[in-house]
Amino acid sequence: MAEIVRENGRVVFTEAMREAYTILVPHMAPYHFDLVINAARSEGYKAELLTTDDYDVIHEGMKYAHNDICVPAMLVIGQFINAIKKRSIDVDKTALVLVQTGGACRASNYISLLRKALIKAGYPDVPVISLNAGGLEKNPGFNVTPRLLHKFHDAILFGDMLMQLVNQTRPYEITPGETDAVHKDVVDDLKAYFNHRTLFTWRKHKRQTKTIIGRFKRIPVDRSQIKPKVGIVGEIYVKYSPLGNNHLERTLEQEGCEAVTPPLYDFFLYSFDSRVYDIKTYGGPRKEKLALKIFVWYVEIRRNKIRKMMRKAGYEPGIPYKAIKRLTQGFIDVGTHTGEGWLLTAEMIDLIRHGAPNIVCTQPFGCLPNHIAGKGMIKKLKKHYPESNIVAIDYDTSASKINQINRITLMVSNAKRNLERKIG
Repeated sequence: MAEIVRENGRVVFTEAMREAYTILVPHMAPYHFDLVINAARSEGYKAELLTTDDYDVIHEGMKYAHNDICVPAMLVIGQFINAIKKRSIDVDKTALVLVQTGGACRASNYISLLRKALIKAGYPDVPVISLNAGGLEKNPGFNVTPRLLHKFHDAILFGDMLMQLVNQTRPYEITPGETDAVHKDVVDDLKAYFNHRTLFTWRKHKRQTKTIIGRFKRIPVDRSQIKPKVGIVGEIYVKYSPLGNNHLERTLEQEGCEAVTPPLYDFFLYSFDSRVYDIKTYGGPRKEKLALKIFVWYVEIRRNKIRKMMRKAGYEPGIPYKAIKRLTQGFIDVGTHTGEGWLLTAEMIDLIRHGAPNIVCTQPFGCLPNHIAGKGMIKKLKKHYPESNIVAIDYDTSASKINQINRITLMVSNAKRNLERKIG
């Protein structure tokens, strides 16, 4: 057992822990985190993705976290403690990891909330790793090297593409389950992709992307029935996590719709770009501002290559980040970047203008940034886009799932009626 080192009251993840400890990762984005796990494993980390989504997760979260905390924190904490308690995990060789934004959102406090919950549950020696870009906490045993960072970058690129390919194929597949089977095979095949020891793999990534698109293109589909497209926006966790949004994508497909979920990478670019805005407005390191601008530029070059290949194959890959940002003009200031900020409003405008005027705005109960930039903008959006059909759904551990389904069903009914009028 590695020696427990504490710093400012927290357990530090040391170099001695790296090889022996299993790092548990919460399941936030199903298309992305399988690949993120593979990237981490390829660099020597023993990472494990938690996929439990039963009631025990909610129960453990409510038991060890304050009931005023939003549902993402409740579910993440519950998923961690449930895994430690009920699975064959050696607690003395277990670490947890969470992304920490460092912004004004409550998400910045998840780390301290989780540590308090672990102490309350009787696991005070389990280290919690803060994965952040701001140097908030340092752990000698977990270093995001340039190569690992680039692998994470590729994982998000592949994840966004897979999400779009699945959502644009599965509602129209002739043989039920074929899209999911191809998706699983692709994820399995990508395990070997991350085993490289070089820093950049542009050509390899391009070949892999072309192969993946071709595999989905070969799935037999029937697009004769036009289905309403329904966008999913909102707080980052409940927007992507099936555990957080009660499997919203599947629900929409069962209702006869095509789900459209904006890319995860847009949120990361928005976060980096927001830092550039702050440095420009309030002052800060010029080198940092330049580095972030170069990074956003580089990522968009890579994403544009994927967009080009997807369009050529007949898929809709979405628009560039700069185009998304321009959509905010006249609606919301780009200085609004607490939580999802202006990006949430821009995503709704983009969906409306590109064939998905039907939108589910997902939000944890009491999420102030989301209520302002999401629910608070609905009236103005409907004024400018009368065809918009938007419903805001609160997700909370005490919320009624039946009520959520009923409100979504009503929105879908309106979507189908509007589509019939349009094509009839």
